Amino acid sequence: MPRGPQEPVQVWVGGQLFQADQALLVEHCGFFRGLFRSGMREARAAEVRLGVLSAGGFRTTLQVLRGERPALEAADELLQAVECAAFLQAPALARFLEHSLTSDNCALLCDAAAAFGLRDVLHSAALFIRDGARELAAELALPEARAYVAAQRPSTYVAVSTHAPAPGFLEDASRTMCYLDEEEDAWRTLAPLPLEASTLLAGVATLGNKLYIVGGVRGPNKEVVELGFCYDPDGGTWREFPSPHQPRYDTALAGFDGRLYAIGGEFQRTPISSVECYDPAAGCWSFVADLPQPAAGAPCAHARGRLFVCLWRPADTTAVVEYVARGDLWLPVAELRRPQSYGHCMVAHRDSLYVVRNGPSDDFLHCAIDCLNLSTGQWTALPGQFVNSKGALFTAVVRGDTVYTVNRMFTLLYAIEGGTWRLLREKVGFPRPGSLQTFLLRLPSGAPGPVASPLPEL
Repeated sequence: MPRGPQEPVQVWVGGQLFQADQALLVEHCGFFRGLFRSGMREARAAEVRLGVLSAGGFRTTLQVLRGERPALEAADELLQAVECAAFLQAPALARFLEHSLTSDNCALLCDAAAAFGLRDVLHSAALFIRDGARELAAELALPEARAYVAAQRPSTYVAVSTHAPAPGFLEDASRTMCYLDEEEDAWRTLAPLPLEASTLLAGVATLGNKLYIVGGVRGPNKEVVELGFCYDPDGGTWREFPSPHQPRYDTALAGFDGRLYAIGGEFQRTPISSVECYDPAAGCWSFVADLPQPAAGAPCAHARGRLFVCLWRPADTTAVVEYVARGDLWLPVAELRRPQSYGHCMVAHRDSLYVVRNGPSDDFLHCAIDCLNLSTGQWTALPGQFVNSKGALFTAVVRGDTVYTVNRMFTLLYAIEGGTWRLLREKVGFPRPGSLQTFLLRLPSGAPGPVASPLPEL
């Protein structure tokens, strides 16, 4: 007689006995789904024996499937987890490994994923290596892993300044996206913006190596631009897509787990708390759980496969909340008491969120950075001062272990190491005025674009 789906399963792995939830195994593991639905004798037995796997890897698998986040630091722990993800056909474990990538383990995970045929982990690890220091690729042992990494394109730092929609007869030659050519130390033109696109108070984010622009305004009354725009660097083309159901500007746009999230914003000069999710495959928006409070321009970042948003509350409190898609709810993560100041952004690296504000106090020439360790829940203030100069650190993005920041004077690159940010190198500043939105895209090889001119050519 077949076992009921609610009954616990006894699983022997590597000489150790585990008791697991059968429904959980069936939901998340193709191996167990096939086993328990096959009608085979093993499916009716009181115990299942997995002689080919390690006990440590199976323990990690169960932890991840239950929603835990085990710290996998030793090489054998990572290898055993890759083996289990491949053998058990467990996508949730594979995603956990992708979100666990660091410069310390990316080569090992890339080799292991190539050996076990775990393609998604291989791809994510290869992209991480291409975006990191050159010596990371030298650590690869397998020829197939080295070849796969070499075939990937590195990401490029891209920026766009503030533009409102423009009539065709007044087309502005500076209405372009630009990218940083690091070898030549020059900002080059990538593509012009569509005439109807607005980057003024728009949500801008990347997802699946495409750029999305949502909202934005036109005119003194802040009329919301109705259409969204998506740029595909592979074809160098723009396409239109629908706006969220709730008209909104100054919204936080986040590309996360295959979907776009339009988080809060303003409408008719009033902050809103509603959040909408866009599924590119279905081509439609749907409402999800509201923010805990109305918020416009709220910084957001994702770390370790988790989406975080910063909110400001009275009495100088910065609150970090997390959106949990599986339960469609926002959970409080941490709070920090700091005097509020102008210009906040947030970036993530490994287990840490970095909240950037100008300061100390009302010093607009420097920035202060507070770090939240997601593992311990502890806040620390980064030592030293960081040059602000008209917003350099308010558009930061992280590539590998490097933070990219920019203003009109400099493009500054910081290395994240030893509990602080160390200035790594200086590049040329962005040549055009206005607030900036910055992001990373993987651009196709080919002829470089023209150098971005400071002013429109006449």
